Order: sequence, then structure tokens, then C-alpha cells
Amino acid sequence: MGESGEKRMFEQPLSRRDALKLAGMGGLGLLLGAGGGAALAGVRSATASKPEAGGAGDVIPFYGPVQAGIVTPAQDFVCLGAFDLTAADIGEVRQLFQAWTRASARLVRGEGAGEESGNSLLPPADTGEAMGLLAAKTSITFGLGVSFFDQRYGLAAKKPKELADLPPFGGDELRPEWSGGDVVVQVCAGDPQVAFHALRNLTRIARGKAVLRWVQEGFQRTGAADPKGATPRNLMGFKDGTNNPDVSDKKTADEVVWVQPSDGPGWMAGGSYMVMRRIRMRIEVWDRTTLADQEATFGRHRVSGAPLGAHNEFDPVEPEKKDAKGKPLMPADSHVALAHMDGKVRIHRRGYSYSNGVDLKTGQLDAGLLFICYNRTPSAQFIPMQAKLGAMDALNEYIVHVGSGLYACLPGVKEGGYIGDTLF
Repeated sequence: MGESGEKRMFEQPLSRRDALKLAGMGGLGLLLGAGGGAALAGVRSATASKPEAGGAGDVIPFYGPVQAGIVTPAQDFVCLGAFDLTAADIGEVRQLFQAWTRASARLVRGEGAGEESGNSLLPPADTGEAMGLLAAKTSITFGLGVSFFDQRYGLAAKKPKELADLPPFGGDELRPEWSGGDVVVQVCAGDPQVAFHALRNLTRIARGKAVLRWVQEGFQRTGAADPKGATPRNLMGFKDGTNNPDVSDKKTADEVVWVQPSDGPGWMAGGSYMVMRRIRMRIEVWDRTTLADQEATFGRHRVSGAPLGAHNEFDPVEPEKKDAKGKPLMPADSHVALAHMDGKVRIHRRGYSYSNGVDLKTGQLDAGLLFICYNRTPSAQFIPMQAKLGAMDALNEYIVHVGSGLYACLPGVKEGGYIGDTLF
């Protein structure tokens, strides 16, 4: 179900947006979506070269031709949040993005969100929980949802054709409190407290102009636990992201990730489209499944990560490969076989595991994959791939998609400008 369809189905006589707007005017400040309370407890160039070797304090600049956090090597932690705007007009939206830009440029350097006044009778400019902590390779990435371009701010004519409600997919049980939003903010860092601190302060700055709709934190294994930097494993124990394209190659990144001037609209050139899918795993069922069934479901060997019928993780995926008796070595409905498509459809994944504790209704773990991917043309990349997976993937027995969103991630910003200035 698309985002607008979800809103219609769950809408009350007083719309959620109107309720949020009234709450913001009443001075309540930070309102969390139904899922938010539980969850809250640069790229140096377009070629995505890795930050120079050093400690956790390495700085990824906020300013640049493209936004950091897209082809930047994935940090250990993510704090991803979506906002609903309550701003009265486009002028207030512009002011919010300008304030977010100033704060973001400071936060990625490991500084506070603003200059402190020294006046003890005023609240501090920064919330303070990251004082003394290093920058931890923080990146902050902004994207605009489909609903951003409704009639409120006069921007409907500027909505990209690729930014549309995602079609329904097999395995969807989407919940509005985990989907959509006018603006998405992805904070990645090498430390979870640093990542949370950044999103918290951006939320504080948004008071009166935007409120949080949902927040989800995620994690990978840390660099300390895996100094060799192997492909991360998901909560099912399998390597996740082996077939990611090499976006350190500019030509590949341009083909797969970055919107080109010829794609239109002009203000999106140098941007990308983020897809978010919150995928809950039926971990308890999976953990009782035999190793042979698990490997047949994924289409890879669990230990090595090699495609079935191969020996090494990065061996080519060959779904048609057969054994001596003519039987396919990789099941046709395995996740890898289906996601391979024709070998030409590629997306850039930046997925993270998540755990939100226990589902009190079932007594089972509320955990899974915060799937994030970037692509240049969702209608030709993510959507056909997910349609095929939703219809046939053997993995669907063990997962359910409960959250979803498609966002137009803005181009980078020059010093002196602000995020979104090519649009506004």
C-alpha cells in the first residue's frame, strides 16, 4: 500500500497533520510517532573515497557536491528519523533547512549544535550528551518524501516523476507509524550516542516547524569487532551486501546512484533516491530451521557467503548453474537468485540490523533489518526487484515488511548555501 493510501485508511476526523500542527503551536515541542518512543531510549567526493586512516574522530565534511552518507563507506550505527512538517509556509520551511544546515555542519565536526551563549538563565544551545566525544565519522543526509510536495507549500509542480508512492508488494503489512514522512534524516556514525545526539538536536531545532513521525536506530558489527572489515552479517546469520556495486568508482556511482542532469528535474542533479523498508524477521521460527533450508532460502553458504554452487563470497552468481544430474544448484525461489534479476539491475544497499526489544503481544523479539538503499531510478531499479522478491522469494516465510518510504535525497550543498537551496 502506498503512503497516501495508508494515511487515508487510518485517518481520523481530525487529521494527524492537523493534530501535530496544533501540538506544535501549543509549545509541546517534541512529539514522537507511535513507534518513536520505543526507538529513541562526507563523503569527500562523488567517488566515495574512504576517509583517511585514523581514530574514531575522523571528520566527514557536510559540505560538498553530493551529500555524505550515501556512497560514504557505511559507519557502524544509524539513527534514521522521519519528520512531518507543521510549518505555516514555505518561508518557515526554508528557515528550518537553513538552521538544519548550520547545525549539521557543526555536528559532523564533533561540535555542539550551536554556539553557547554563556547565559545560565537560558537553555543550552546543545543537549550536551556528546560533549567530549569525537566526531566519529558522522554523516547527516536529508531526503524529501512524497507528501512534502503536496499543496501546502506550492512545490507540487517540482515533484520528481520518480518520487511516487511505492506500489504494494507481496509480504507487505505496512504500518503508518513506521512509514512515510515529509522529510527523512539519516544520521550515521561510528558511535551510537553521537548518532542519537545529532538527530535529537535536529529535532530540537525543528520545534514549531516539524515533529518526528518515527525513529529507528540500527547497528552493524563495529570496526573493533571486525578490524578486517568483512561484509556484515544480518540477524539471520548471513552476509548482507556482498553484491553491492563498487560505488568508489565514479562511473558506477553515476550509473547506479546519482541522478544525472538529463534525468530531471534540474534541482535533483547530484541527488539520489532512498528507499527505506523496515523488515521484521521471524527470528524464533528461523532459528529452528535446518542449515540446509536456511542456505537454500538465501542461495548462499552461511559460513563463506559464497553463492550455492561456488566456493568464495565474491564468486559470480549463476542461478542457472546445475549439478552433474542437471539439478539447479541454487533454488529458483532463493533470495539471491531472484535479486540477481538479469545481473544488470543494481542498487546500492546501506542496511542495518535493528532490535526494539520484545513484542509484548507475542513475547517474541521485535528485531530485523532496517533496509536502506540508494538508486538513481527507482522505477527501473528497486521497484522491479522488490516486485519479484515480494511475489516469489522463499525468504518471505520468515520476514514481514512493516515500514516503507521513498525519499528524494537532495544534492550536496556549498558553504554559504543550505540543504535544499537548489529546490527552494
